[in-house]
Amino acid sequence: MQATLVLCKPDAVKRNLIGEIVARCEAKGYVVGDIRLVQPDRDILSRHYAEHEGKPFYEPLLEFMLSGPVVAIKLEGERVIEGFRSLAGATDPTTAAPGTIRGDLGRDWGTKVIQNLVHGSDSEESAERELSIWF
Repeated sequence: MQATLVLCKPDAVKRNLIGEIVARCEAKGYVVGDIRLVQPDRDILSRHYAEHEGKPFYEPLLEFMLSGPVVAIKLEGERVIEGFRSLAGATDPTTAAPGTIRGDLGRDWGTKVIQNLVHGSDSEESAERELSIWF
């Protein structure tokens, strides 16, 4: 069985979409192995987004992620990494397919960085690294 990190970002928390996001994961057959509400600090976020340091969107991304609480979820199941990323939809909520979390619930708010509701690990290595940061 595989595990991945799912983050309900500050925009999802502010919009009261945590239950909807978890329900979609559970409806697909995945299991919540652990869940916690976290007010992330810069240290956690700089470790999580280390590969983006120095990129133009890095500071606006950290500012956004520091703007409110985040729900960190350890999601488990067969092929859960690719399954959740499919469930989440394209990064840009404007072009994300209907039926996905971002396609159904997200939109462009005209902010410095895309607020797209969720994060999901992109590989087994990333999932292991990210889960160790958040749990």
